Amino acid sequence: MTETECSCKVGRGVERFGLAEVNDDLVRRWCGEGRERQSLRELATYFNQQLLGAAVESADEAPLSGEIENRYRLLTADDVSSGVRTQTRRRLEAAGVPVEEVESAFVSHQTVHTHLTECLGVSREAEESDPETRRRADRDRIRALQSRTEVVASDALERLRETEALALGEFDVLVDVTVLCDDCGRQHDVGTLLDQGGCDCRE
Repeated sequence: MTETECSCKVGRGVERFGLAEVNDDLVRRWCGEGRERQSLRELATYFNQQLLGAAVESADEAPLSGEIENRYRLLTADDVSSGVRTQTRRRLEAAGVPVEEVESAFVSHQTVHTHLTECLGVSREAEESDPETRRRADRDRIRALQSRTEVVASDALERLRETEALALGEFDVLVDVTVLCDDCGRQHDVGTLLDQGGCDCRE
């Protein structure tokens, strides 16, 4: 599904700004493949940020981490003053970014939904009706949360160790989720439980 031709606003933006991989990203983020599911509004923000980032990079700019997200916020957020918004536009234009063209290519969440369902043929509701697909999606979501917890814990411990606020040598952080079946007393790794479709005592 990496390539698709469509004439909707998302498709035109993909073609104009060379975002060949964004279709797969939108599908994964909407369906929750290997991550938490994102709403259509979150996907619209993500897509618009990709447009802005591609335009900035085409102008031979090298944005720092988080800079595109901040510039997008300054261009679109309701709590940003008109003066700050104008200043942001002028800075981008001075760097060679076609701001007006980029802003006109920004999409709404309704447009993203149309692109996903009509252009890409994705139906999250259909996938949700299949028990195995639902289990797989939730397993991937839980694993993503486990990984995030490991990263957050590792970063916190590392900062404390570096500032000598914590006495600790080299370490690894492991996050496991165990499910206890109250009916039979068995314990299951949550991923294994989801993969096998439930506890053996229910068969």
